[in-house]
Amino acid sequence: MKTPFLVAENIYLRTLSAEDLTERYRDWFNDAEVCRYNSHHRFPNYDEDMRRYYETTIQSHENLILAICDKSTDAHVGNVGLQGIDLLNQSAEFAILIGDKSYWNRGVGKEVMRLIIAHGFSQLNLQRIYCGTAENNAGMQKLALALGFREEGRSRQALYKDGEFRDLVHYGLLRSEYDPEGGR
Repeated sequence: MKTPFLVAENIYLRTLSAEDLTERYRDWFNDAEVCRYNSHHRFPNYDEDMRRYYETTIQSHENLILAICDKSTDAHVGNVGLQGIDLLNQSAEFAILIGDKSYWNRGVGKEVMRLIIAHGFSQLNLQRIYCGTAENNAGMQKLALALGFREEGRSRQALYKDGEFRDLVHYGLLRSEYDPEGGR
């Protein structure tokens, strides 16, 4: 097991390393089904794109992007992040991608969200964590609400995917609203 950064019941989060930039990892971002609700999968991702992303985004202190790993197998199954960390306004955007489809619908998203949100409020001193998702991503919307996020609005026809424009639904969670036991 690589050194965990944050640990939950079934998963742990660790730093991403250059060794993680494998063909399997790249293929997550080239998989239409994995990326059906996000802005990836517009152009093919190549090895050099992954290296550039690693050097400019993952290693940046404006972003906390971690590997999601299965505690029992150490398998890297996805990534989670607090992105665009704004220390002045004490806010960051939550993002998650579970690339290994065998981990879908197993509660990993909820476990990961709880872990990274707690870290954002307690260790990064954030006041607000927010996220957005496509209007047809019912799973993410349900998860955000279950963890205490509130719908804050929508950007009409802001995401073009699969030949149509879709609204982006925005959610936010304030530190004062955060319940560490929420969504259980």
